[in-house]
Formats: sequence, structure tokens, C-alpha cells
Amino acid sequence: MELYKLTAHELHRMLKERKISAFELCRSVFSRVGEFEDKIKAYITLTEEQALTKAREVDEKIKAGERLSSLAGIPTAIKDNMCTKGLLTTCASKILQNYMPIYTATAVERLFAQDIVLTGKTNMDEFAMGSSTENSAFFATRNPWNLETVPGGSSGGSAAAVAAGEAILSLGSDTGGSIRQPAALCGVVGLKPTYGLVSRYGLVAFASSLDQIGPITKDVMDCALLLNYIAGHDPLDSTSLRVEIPDYTKALVDEVKGLKIGVPVELMGEGIQTEVREAIESAIKLLEDLGACCQEVSLPHLDYALSAYYIIAPAEASSNLARFDGVRYGYRVPEKVEDIMEMYFRTRAEGFGNEVKRRIMLGTYALSAGYYEAYYGQAQKIRTLIVNDFNKAFEKFDVLISPTSPSVAFKIGEKYEDPLRMYMSDICTIPVNLAGIPAISIPCGEADGLPIGLQIMGKPLDEETILRVAYTFEQNFGFKEKTKFVGNV
Repeated sequence: MELYKLTAHELHRMLKERKISAFELCRSVFSRVGEFEDKIKAYITLTEEQALTKAREVDEKIKAGERLSSLAGIPTAIKDNMCTKGLLTTCASKILQNYMPIYTATAVERLFAQDIVLTGKTNMDEFAMGSSTENSAFFATRNPWNLETVPGGSSGGSAAAVAAGEAILSLGSDTGGSIRQPAALCGVVGLKPTYGLVSRYGLVAFASSLDQIGPITKDVMDCALLLNYIAGHDPLDSTSLRVEIPDYTKALVDEVKGLKIGVPVELMGEGIQTEVREAIESAIKLLEDLGACCQEVSLPHLDYALSAYYIIAPAEASSNLARFDGVRYGYRVPEKVEDIMEMYFRTRAEGFGNEVKRRIMLGTYALSAGYYEAYYGQAQKIRTLIVNDFNKAFEKFDVLISPTSPSVAFKIGEKYEDPLRMYMSDICTIPVNLAGIPAISIPCGEADGLPIGLQIMGKPLDEETILRVAYTFEQNFGFKEKTKFVGNV
């Protein structure tokens, strides 16, 4: 049986009923890794021996009749910007290529407490800066649907691993769409939770007011299951919210009758690939047929979201990445230098890739004396206007929907030398991060043999409603039945 094709909730049932063993499941996934990883390159670090040992431990618990977590024994991949004690955490950067953290990120620790089987740390754009996973210092990851195309980014490795059957579940991080966009391009489900719902402790910071950890899975049920375990207050994260965490799986009801759904006109116009727009329009019709009321809505300041983001995010990156100076940890230029300033300069020049250096320079400029208020201050004002636009829309609508990505996966190298074109890949997802609201991407069709993603955006802390809409759409659209297995590389 090809166990790597199944969802976590299906596999949990089989483990509980002792139809399969955790060891057998782990071997199935690593057999898939052995067969296709050389082509896809989803992982920076694989942990097969550790995973098989953990799988045996889970089997012993099952044999002893111990109560089993819903995630116990499930092979899970972690994006390589989340700290894992004693295991390489590189952020896909030369400057951290040998870094071994002395602690584990809270979200990952919570999964370890549920006896997940860690398959490894996944490839990403360096320090999560990119939309294609081509900015990794080590190698580019390829899309399992078409090996000549990108998997999206920056969580491209996490999305590709799930899509290819090289993991059942994965965690990614989302600063401007880095969970949702690769999920869309790889034909899987990706959720960016409300800012502060999931602890950022142990997540290597890119832009602290935008970063959020979230799940990438094969279906909406798995997404809700994974969110159940990683959500919740953490005293180690000062931005963590003190809120009661519901059982998100209880929101998975096949019913949208009476729900009011807004369609932002700014995200359905120029720049959206024709086939993508048609797929979203078909999704809208399906939701209307199921009893939802869909209407157009305007979020007038969304036109400025991309500009505001590419001031705020680089500014925060400039501050966060100042710690990588060759003094405390990470890479240091190996040759003798004349003074400490030369050591700083050469360490950062050699340790950071071009995209990271580009954003550090942009951010440093935006924060410099004489320009702070003209750029960073104005961008924060735009951010407030965007938050107000969403708040006003949510007075009338329960959720908003749009394309996740303006196009399907593009060819490797197609946008790599043109940063502005690359930045446009996140035009539909960036507003969500600026507003701090939750959003999910689910498959809603194909174009040119590549998947299309539908983005569902919700009110702050209303993950339940977006999961309900996503689940209803998934159940009635039948993506699995309409397409080949996404890992058919």
C-alpha cells in the first residue's frame, strides 16, 4: 500500500486500528524520499535514522495500549528556519550553514510532544526572503507537478515535500504569503493563522510584525488537526495571544448556506492570469450554488500594499539580521583581517546571498536618518489604512476570497533576475500579513497541468469560519478525484 499518499487523519485511524505500524508508514515515506528527493530537493537535512527510531517508539506505545495523539507516528517536515535542538537549522543560508540551536521552537516542541515523526528540515528561500525557493544558498527546490517549475516560496520545500509524498504534514512560515503561495503552486492546503495565534519563539526572524508559523497539508481536515496542536499562548513570545483555542476540527461542517462572501475587486483585475481568474469565478459559482451569497467588495488601499510591505519587511529584516555579524555565532570570514570592521563587512558580504543583501540595504535606507518618516512612517500609515479596509469589509462579509497567486507555477529562472516581477507573485497574499488576519489556500483547479489556489480570508481569530468554507468547497469540488496524485513526478 502506498501509505505516503494518504492523509494524516486516514493514517491515524489505520494506526489506531493496528492495520499498519508507524515503522511501516515511516519506511513508506522515506522510500518515496529515496526515489524522488534527488529530483525535487525538498530537504536540506533528512533525519531518517531518528525518524525510524521514533516510529518504533510509537509502535511500542500502540502495543502497550497507550492513548494515541492524532499526530502520533505521522511523518512531518519542518521548515529550516525553526530551531531544533541539536539539529542543523540553516535558514538556507551560508551564514548559518553549521548552526546547531540549543533549544527547539515552541511550535515544533508542541508537535514533538504529540509524538510526530520528524522527516527532516526543508529547503527555503534564504531567511524566508523569496517566492520561488531559488534563493536558497544550497540548491533550488522543484515543483512535483512539473520539475521545470518552481514550488513557490519561501516555504517551497515544505509544500513540495507534502505534494510529493515525502512528508504527510509540514510546517512553514508566512511573512507575505510564504505558506499560501507555495501551497497554491504545489496543489496542497496552506494556512496562515491570525498573527499571535501560533508562537514565534524559535522561529528565526525575518520581519517580526509579519512572520507567522502555520500548517501545510494534503487536505483541510489535516490542516485543522495540525493547527489544534500548534496554536495557543506561549509566555516565551511577547506577541502571543491569550485566547482560548477551540477544536478546529469541529468547524469542518459541509455547509455555507447563508454565509456572506466578499470578492475584493482589486485582487481579480489586471495581472491575474486568465485561467486563474476563471477558476476563482467557478469557485464563486460553486459556493453560490451551495447557498452562500457572494458579492464584490472594494478594499481601496490594497493598491499600496505591495509598496508598503517592501518597506516594512526589509526594514524589520535589516534590524533582525544585524545579529549575524561573525562575532557571536554562525559563519565568520576564515582569513585574518586588519580590524573588526573588515571582519563584519566580509562576513556579511560572503555569508548572505544577493536577495538578503538587497533587502537589508533597502531596509537600512528606509530606517536611516532623514528618510525614516518619509518611507517607514508612511508605510505604517498605509498599513493602518489596509487594516481599516479589512475591518470595514468584515462588517458586511463573513469571509473574503481571491486567487492565492496571480499565476500558476512559473519556470525556474524565469523571474530570478527580475526582483520586481518576483515580488508581484505575492500581490494577493501580502495584504493578509499587513492586516494580521488568517487566510487559507486550497486547490480549486488547474491550468497548463499546474494547480490553482483559492485564498479564503477571515476576521482576526476566526480560523473556524475560513476552515468551514474551505472544507465545504473541498468536499464539493472534489479536487482529489479531478486530478492526478500531486506527487506524480
